[in-house]
Amino acid sequence: MSLSPAFSEKSFDDLPGWADDDHLAAFAAFRRSAFHVLTKPYRSGALGVGFNAFADAYAEARTVSPANRSQARAFFERHFIPALITGESGGAGLVTGFYEPEVEASSVRTDRFIVPLLSRPADLIDIDDANRPSGMDPYLAFARETPDGAVEYFDRGAIERGALAGKGLEIAWLADKVDAFFIHVQGAARLTMTGGRLTRVTYAAKSGQRFTGPGRILSETGEIPLEKVTMQSIRAWFKAHPDSIDEILWQNRSYIFFREADVDDAALGPIAAAKVPLTPGRSMAVDRLLHTFATPFYIDAPSLLAFGGQPFRRVMIAQDTGSAITGQARGDLFAGSGDAAGEIAGVVRNDADFYALIPRALVSGARP
Repeated sequence: MSLSPAFSEKSFDDLPGWADDDHLAAFAAFRRSAFHVLTKPYRSGALGVGFNAFADAYAEARTVSPANRSQARAFFERHFIPALITGESGGAGLVTGFYEPEVEASSVRTDRFIVPLLSRPADLIDIDDANRPSGMDPYLAFARETPDGAVEYFDRGAIERGALAGKGLEIAWLADKVDAFFIHVQGAARLTMTGGRLTRVTYAAKSGQRFTGPGRILSETGEIPLEKVTMQSIRAWFKAHPDSIDEILWQNRSYIFFREADVDDAALGPIAAAKVPLTPGRSMAVDRLLHTFATPFYIDAPSLLAFGGQPFRRVMIAQDTGSAITGQARGDLFAGSGDAAGEIAGVVRNDADFYALIPRALVSGARP
């Protein structure tokens, strides 16, 4: 596998603000993946950044802990070469934000808590080219097992109208349907149960249909101008139009199933697709078909000020993915957990330059 021509080799001097970043925080996130791969390697992305090329960087990250930012910066410069990634349209890339909501929940249905979060159903099966029935949408990675073979799974509207009622799948009950929907979008949440216990739900599977965001629908119908679509503006529209919530949300046919997990470290987010806890401000979701998990990226988004009020220029580690995150210069920045993180994540939609930090072994003529 050779590197994609989408990469254009640069030097670290070419990266705006490189010397000012907190490379130690980025190293800590990278190190978590370096330990995880001892259990299971990551799949190499189609752009040619092969997993095996990270071996030296992983080995050093597992055995040496930099004492300061300068040493962490030297680690990245020693093992990687930056390469600008050209977006599919030939221009800059795009970053958005995601977070882990925190909401109240109940372990049983009550008059207040009426919206369930569901665990994976027993009849939901994984589908790929080896077992996909003829004529089934090739996009579908999940299906419903029936005596007559696999069929497309129930979609959001069918499930919320009761298609899975009575199967005992309820993990927890929430008070608000919109809160539940945004937990589906984020793929995880911290739940404060009515008895005071803190727990977490994380992604387990999905019904498989394509994601259709309410922001796009509300923009296309003229309800919210595209440039003003944020999580906050969407929530405000739903609050003002409660009778239209189902009409909008059911157009997103994809439905997410969860599993319960402990909150082992309150400073970190949930364990995501790369099988390590997400690090606020340092973990990023990417298109996993194109990119290899644990690849460091330097993101230059000078118009993005939501993270601390300064232009966003920092090393991010690819440790998650999402159905809406498609393209070679596309990233979703993890902002953290709780309402404050939600305020950050909800407004992030900024142009950005993406620099992949590519292992030196893959770059012809890279300087030692």
